[in-house]
Amino acid sequence: MSREELPRPVVPFVEFATLLRANGFPVAPEQTQSFVAAVGLLGPRSMEDIHRAAVATLAPPIERRAEFDALFRLLFLGQGAVTSAAAEDDEEEVEAFDDRDGGLEPPEPEEAEESGGTPTGAERLFARQFPELSEPETLRRFRRRAPRALPHRRSRRLGPAKAGRRLDMRRSLRDAVRRDGELLQLPALARRQRRRRVLLLIDVSGSMKERTDSSLRFAHSLARATERLEVFTLGTRLTRITRALRRRNSDQALAFAGNLVADWDGGTRLGDALQAFLAVPRFAGFARGALVVVLSDGLERGDPAALIDGMERLSRLAWAVLWLNPLASGPDYSPETAALREVLPYIDRLGDGSSTAHVCEEVLGFQRRAA
Repeated sequence: MSREELPRPVVPFVEFATLLRANGFPVAPEQTQSFVAAVGLLGPRSMEDIHRAAVATLAPPIERRAEFDALFRLLFLGQGAVTSAAAEDDEEEVEAFDDRDGGLEPPEPEEAEESGGTPTGAERLFARQFPELSEPETLRRFRRRAPRALPHRRSRRLGPAKAGRRLDMRRSLRDAVRRDGELLQLPALARRQRRRRVLLLIDVSGSMKERTDSSLRFAHSLARATERLEVFTLGTRLTRITRALRRRNSDQALAFAGNLVADWDGGTRLGDALQAFLAVPRFAGFARGALVVVLSDGLERGDPAALIDGMERLSRLAWAVLWLNPLASGPDYSPETAALREVLPYIDRLGDGSSTAHVCEEVLGFQRRAA
C-alpha cells in the first residue's frame, strides 16, 4: 500500500517507522503495524502516550534511546534532533587554573567566591560531614551483608572441596574414565558449612515502646536474609511471629504480626515469658545451637529469679547469647536492675541497641569476634 492509499491519521506513524529505518534502526513491518494498532488502542490523549507506544512496539536499543527520542521529537514535535555536542576545541589542553594575570598561578584569596557563586580556580580545603544512613538504607545494607556474615556451623554432610581429609572416590573414578585412567589431582571431600539458626527475642513492653517498630523491621530484614530464623515477642506473654514476618512486604508483615501480639506496650515480665518459652519442647529446640539475640532494656518487673533461671537454661542450649540494650549506648554503661546484673554471666555480650544501625552492626560484628 502506497502512502497516498494510507488513511490520513496513520501517515505520521508510518513515516516515523520509515525515518527510523533511514537512520539505521531495525524496524520490521510487523512492528510498524503493532505501533499503529497500539496507538489506536490507547486512544492517545497526549504525545506522551504515543511516545510510550512507540518505545513498547518499536523496541529501540538501550544505547540508542537518546537518538530514538530525538527522531521522535523531530517528526512529531518539529524540534531539531539532538546531536552529540562535541566541543570545537576538544584537542586543546585543559588548564588547572584560570588563564588570568600570572598564567597558571592560582588567584588571590579575595578572588575566591562562596559556594554557589562564580566559578573560580581557588583552592578551598574543608571537611564534609555526611549524614547518617536512613533506617531503610541501613536495613538494605544489612540484608546484603547478613547471608555471609551470619554465623555458620559445620554440617554432617560432606561436599566437594579443594582440600580435605577424605577422598572423593566417585569423582575420582569419573575423572579417571574421562581421562583414560589419568588423574591430575585427587578430589577431596569436606564437611559442608550450614547457616546457624538465629533466635530473636523482642521485648514489646511499655518501656521499649519507642524501639518496638524498629525492632520488628529489623526482624523482618533478618527474615529476608536467612531462612533459619525464629522470632518471639516477650512482654506479659510469649508470642511467636515467625510466620508473619516471612511475608516479603514489610508493611504487610508488620500488620500480620500486629494482629498476633496482644500485649503491646504492656508490663514487663521477661522471666515468665522466657519460662513459657522453655516449657514448650519445640520452642526450646529452636534455641539449641542457635545464636540468641535479645532486644530488651532488661527492666524486669516480675520475679527476677524467673529471669535468672531462664537465662541460665537458655545459655546452656544456645551457641551464644547477644543481649542488645537501648540503654547501653555508651562504654560506661552498667545495668540498672538487679535482674540484668545477675544474668550477665549467662550473656556472651551486652551490646548497644539504641538504634537500628547499632543493632545491625552488633549482630554482624559479633560473628567476627565469636569466630
